[in-house]
Amino acid sequence: MVVAERTRLRRKKPLVTGLVAVLVVPLAVLAALRLVGYDGGWYTLIALSLTPYAAAAGVLLGGLALALRRWWTGGVALVLALALGLLVLPRTSVSEQRDLHGKALRVLSSNLLYGQADPKAVVDLVRTQRIDVLNLVEMTPRVVDGLTAAGLFETLPYRVLHPAPGAFGSGIVSRFPLKEVNLTGDSAAKQPGAEADLGDGVVAEIVAVHPISPDVDTPQWEHELKDLSQPAGEHGLRILAGDFNATLDHAAYRTILARGYRDAGEERGAGLIPTWPSSLPVVTIDHVAVDNRAAVLDYGVFDVPGSDHRAVFAEVRLP
Repeated sequence: MVVAERTRLRRKKPLVTGLVAVLVVPLAVLAALRLVGYDGGWYTLIALSLTPYAAAAGVLLGGLALALRRWWTGGVALVLALALGLLVLPRTSVSEQRDLHGKALRVLSSNLLYGQADPKAVVDLVRTQRIDVLNLVEMTPRVVDGLTAAGLFETLPYRVLHPAPGAFGSGIVSRFPLKEVNLTGDSAAKQPGAEADLGDGVVAEIVAVHPISPDVDTPQWEHELKDLSQPAGEHGLRILAGDFNATLDHAAYRTILARGYRDAGEERGAGLIPTWPSSLPVVTIDHVAVDNRAAVLDYGVFDVPGSDHRAVFAEVRLP
């Protein structure tokens, strides 16, 4: 009887080892995609957006494997978790900023969810945060009427608006005079650009970002994102703000940053604060990407009633 029991236990060991090893495989695939810089298709994009959670899961899986005396499996899981953690953890620390003495610009971006966001809440946020430039995406004609009634254009009188049904409209509203300019390539939704005249000869270029969702057309999403990544140094100082449909773990968004921008949330140690969906925030796909010649003084994320995205805010100091 004792011999039979020992035999049964021995037979269970390979099964446990196999189950633990199977759990390590997706972690290894994700780490490889992230380290190589390959976004792939819709399903791998989803997986990459969960990289911070995968790093934490890898620590738990490695600990479980070691507790079960699966030393190699546990060690591999912990090494993978460490590799992902080294990519993620810098988002939690504040980066040193340039010592600049130029004008400060307070920028807010809000996805209005097909125009369903509460216009008064948006205007209240603009006033309480003393916003200078407001980017609006998924802006419908109806929500423009609501924002008008709520007094937005009394606070921010200058505007470049391209309202459209559904998710296709966007706009820029500003305390400073705006001149519309084309700063992006063709895109399914409007991604307007404008030069904001801050006075004293200082001009900032603003883009309201909203590439197509990758679940609709992944290659087009990548194309539209990369159209945003023109080298900042070849143009006026530029700020990209909106719903990028991408996280810091997507190679397409990192391409933008590599061309002369910094993510405001990451710069202020708040790069892991999720922005979507607002009811149970999971991933950070709304960003303010700032020309790396500027300094990021502040960053914040705010709930907007009626929207499935949280608004993102950054205060930027110009050279």
